[in-house]
Amino acid sequence: MIAPPVRLAPQQRRTLVWPVVGLIVLGICGLVTVGLASSEIGVVGVVIGVVLALLPVAPVVAAFLWIDRFEPEPPRLLLAAFLWGAGFSALVAVVINSSAIIAAELLLGRGQGDVVGAVISAPLVEEFVKGAFVVGLLLVRRREFDGIVDGVVYAGITAAGFAFTENIIYFGRAFTEAEGAVGPAVLATFVLRGVLSPFAHPLFTAMTGIGVGIASQTRSRVVGTAAVLGGYVLAVILHALWNSSTQLGAGFFGIYVLIMLPLFAGMIGLVVWQRRREADVLARQMPGFAAAGWIAPSEVPLLSSLAGRRRWRSAVNRRAGAVAARAVEDYQHAVTELAFLRARAERGALPPRADWHAELLDNVVRTRLAAVNAPGVQGPTGAPPPPHGAPPPSWPGGPPRPPAV
Repeated sequence: MIAPPVRLAPQQRRTLVWPVVGLIVLGICGLVTVGLASSEIGVVGVVIGVVLALLPVAPVVAAFLWIDRFEPEPPRLLLAAFLWGAGFSALVAVVINSSAIIAAELLLGRGQGDVVGAVISAPLVEEFVKGAFVVGLLLVRRREFDGIVDGVVYAGITAAGFAFTENIIYFGRAFTEAEGAVGPAVLATFVLRGVLSPFAHPLFTAMTGIGVGIASQTRSRVVGTAAVLGGYVLAVILHALWNSSTQLGAGFFGIYVLIMLPLFAGMIGLVVWQRRREADVLARQMPGFAAAGWIAPSEVPLLSSLAGRRRWRSAVNRRAGAVAARAVEDYQHAVTELAFLRARAERGALPPRADWHAELLDNVVRTRLAAVNAPGVQGPTGAPPPPHGAPPPSWPGGPPRPPAV
């Protein structure tokens, strides 16, 4: 017997279609940008540029995904962030920066266009268009932001996409200028952009991401707007400083050693600190979840730290296989999202939306049931799941409070 086709409701079809259309449009923007570059550097130059640009972008993206492993963001949004940077942002930057260079040549004299383009136009335009994705995501998907770490991740992935397209152009141009030889000029460009500064663009845009992360933690529009604008201004200043050091020869290694490296180390420290705060949120929320019957008491230590979660998944993987371990991982992510939502509402960073809470609680129930019923799974997930749709204590009438332990 052939099963009848599944018919999607109009709302479901729209939900599926628009993200696909958006990704296609962003991909086309990237192709147009590369096509414009090919008129200057040729097809072979583009191919060489793509090959070389893939080398630094892979570890950069991997680093941001590693940062994001506590409560991973939706893959489709991360892909959209990368394509926004590689496609739309790069195309807008090419068009506006090229126009600025031409205008500067006409108004200020020959030889001034490159300086104006690199030191003034590029920082203002590129940081604005890269940061626009992160700000827009905050406006339309505020629930996706749990703090500074999420802002840094989305900003970093967006900037990594932009740097990928920009590196294609720079590496291809160096190859073309070297008359089709991978010689010293190409190697020098690769060392500068691919070895010494692969995190440059992500580091600049991360300033805007930090501002967006701060804005996501407050319900004050004044504070949120000031944080976002402050992050953008700092991103522009750092970008202009970096470009001036390379364009004007203004103490490149001094700026690199005295400013960029300490700033990079500070960013690492900030992310580590924020990750510890996220772990503290889980440690505070899990006892209340167990008391409410949403998780088993034996799961509290396993869900409260990355180490506990990793040990749990590893044990399930050894005993029951990768499918069961994936089910446990989905359950862990669902619990984390609910914990972060409740913590943000307690601080007043989000309105106490009962529908948001009910949706995430339903996801916890569903993923926990899948983890419990996965073949071969026994032990910490063996307790029976709570009743479907268990009501959240103290949520609809005001800021939620964890149930008494």
